[in-house]
Amino acid sequence: MATRRRRYLTSRLRGLGRPTPADATSGAVTGLFSIPEGMAYAAIAGFNPVAGLYAGVVPAIAGSLTSRTVLMVTTLTSAIALTSQSVLSDAGLDPKDAGNVAVLTLMVGAVMLLMGVLRLGAVMSFVSNAVMTGFSTGIALQIVTGVLEDATGYEPQGHNKLHQLGDWLVHVGDWEGATALVAACTLAVWAAARAVKRLEAVALLIAMVVASVGVAALSVDVELVKGIASIPAALPSFTAPDLSAVRELVGGAFSVALVALAQAAGISPSMPNPDGSRSDVNGDFRSQGYANLLGGLFQALPSGGSLSRTGVAVSAGARTRWAGVVSGVFLALVVLLCGSLAERIPMPVIGGLILVVGGELVWGKRRDIRLVLRTSRMSSAAMVLTFLATTQLPLQQAIVLGAVLSLLLFCAQAARQAEVVALDRGEDRTWRTADPPRRLPPGDVTVLDYAGVSFFAELPRIEAQLPDPAGARDAVLVLVVRTVPDVPSSAVIKLLDRYARTLADAGGRLVLAGARPPLVRALEASGLSERLGEGGVVPARPEVFGALGTAVADGHAWIATRQQADTAPGSRSDDEPTGHA
Repeated sequence: MATRRRRYLTSRLRGLGRPTPADATSGAVTGLFSIPEGMAYAAIAGFNPVAGLYAGVVPAIAGSLTSRTVLMVTTLTSAIALTSQSVLSDAGLDPKDAGNVAVLTLMVGAVMLLMGVLRLGAVMSFVSNAVMTGFSTGIALQIVTGVLEDATGYEPQGHNKLHQLGDWLVHVGDWEGATALVAACTLAVWAAARAVKRLEAVALLIAMVVASVGVAALSVDVELVKGIASIPAALPSFTAPDLSAVRELVGGAFSVALVALAQAAGISPSMPNPDGSRSDVNGDFRSQGYANLLGGLFQALPSGGSLSRTGVAVSAGARTRWAGVVSGVFLALVVLLCGSLAERIPMPVIGGLILVVGGELVWGKRRDIRLVLRTSRMSSAAMVLTFLATTQLPLQQAIVLGAVLSLLLFCAQAARQAEVVALDRGEDRTWRTADPPRRLPPGDVTVLDYAGVSFFAELPRIEAQLPDPAGARDAVLVLVVRTVPDVPSSAVIKLLDRYARTLADAGGRLVLAGARPPLVRALEASGLSERLGEGGVVPARPEVFGALGTAVADGHAWIATRQQADTAPGSRSDDEPTGHA
C-alpha cells in the first residue's frame, strides 16, 4: 500500500511539470498585477478590497495545481465580483461581512465541483457566442460605471448603467479636479508604458507604481485605499462561513458558478497547453471547485478562470502551471511584507486602471460584435437583449435570461435547418440530392433523407415537405433516418405513425432505413415498428448506403408482389381498400 501511494504521488508530481525561471518571472508579474486588479474588482462590487487581494492567493495556488488547462490562472474577475455582489444584495446580505462571503464562495465551489463530477461541461456549449458577447460587453460597461466616482470624484445618478454613463458625461463640470487629474496621469503613464513592447505586459503595474509615487511625492489630496480598508500585514486567516445564509444563496451560487465557468470555458481554446496535453472542461470545472472550496475558508471572494490574468501570465513567459502557483505565493509575500505600502495606493489610480481594463474588454469584443451583427438578425437581437439585461437587471437574472436566449436560438436554428431531401440514383449508381416530390408516384420507390434533430418545433416544416400520399397506390417511401437521435421526440414518432397510416390507406408503404439500435428499440417500444410490418424498419449497417440499398431493393420487391397480386385472377378491385400490415 505504501509503495502504491508513493508511485501515485510520484506520478502526480511528474504531471505537474518542472518550474522554469520564466515561470518564476511570470508568476511575480502576475502576482503584482493582482494587487490593483484584485482590489479594484472587489471595490467596484462593494466588497472589502482585501478580499480581492486574497482571491489571488489560495484560489490561484489550488487552481493552478489541479487545472487541466495548464496556464489558466484562477482568481477574482470583474463579472464574478459584480454577480456575487448582486446575489448577496438580492438576498439582503452585507457583501462586506466575511461570513457571508465565505459561505457564498464555498457554495459556488460546491456547485462547480458537482458540475465537474457530473461532466456537465457540455452545458457551456449551449451558451451562444451572441449571448456571451452581449453579456461580456455589458459587464465591461458595469466595470466602467463602477469606477467613475473613483476616477473623477463625481457619483453618476441613474436607474441603470447606461443612464449613469450619460449622467457622468453631462456633468463634466462637477468632476473633482485633483481626482480627475490623477486618473488622467495614470492613463498617460499606462499608455506610455504600453507603447514599449517589452513593458506591455506590466504596463498596468508600472502605471500604478509611478502614479502612486507621484501622488505621495506631491502630497496630492485624494482618497487612498486605507480610507476604504486596511491591509493587514498577514496571510489570509481561516474564516468560518455563516451557514444561516445557505438557504438564501442556493440559486445565487448557481448563477455565480455559471458566470465563472462560462468565462473560464473560453480560456482553453485560446491558451493551449504548452506540453501538448489536452484540456478538459470538466476537469477545469473540478479545479475551480477545489479553488473556491479552499479559498472560501481563507477570506477569498468567489473565483474562476481569469482570461486577463492568464493573458498576463502567458505574455510574461509562463511555461508550466507553476507560474500560477508562484503568482499566489508571491502575492501572499507582498501582502505579508508590504501591506502598508499597498494601503497608500490612491483610489483615482485604481479607478483609472479599471477604466483601462473596461475599455480593453470592450475593444477586445469589437470583432465578436461585428461578427454577430453580420451573422443574423436573430443573433444580433439576442446579443442586444443580453447587453441591455446586463446593464439593467441583477447579473444573476441577466445570465439566466442569456441562457434562455441561447436555448431559444438553438431551438430556432435547429427547427429552421430541418429538411427532407430526395435522393435519386443516377445511371452511374451514385446518389444525388433533389427537391422532394409534391406527390408520391404510384408503383415506384421514392427515397427521402430526413435531416433534423427530432425536435418537436421542426415538425411543421418537415410535415409540409413530405409528399402528398393521396393516390400513391403500390408506392413505397423509404425515409432515411440515420440522423435521428437515439431518443427521438415522441412528436416525431406520432408524425411518422400518422403518415404511415395515411400512406397505407392509399395503398402504399413507409419504410424507415438506417435506424441505429437505440432508435430501433424506441420504435419497437412505441409499437410503430409492428405497425410498419416486416421490413418496415431497416437497421443501420457499417456500409454508408447498406441499409438504404436493402430498403430500396425490398421496396421494389414489395411493389412487384403487389402488382402481381392485382393482375392475378380474383384480385381486388381498384376501389377496394388495400389495408396495411
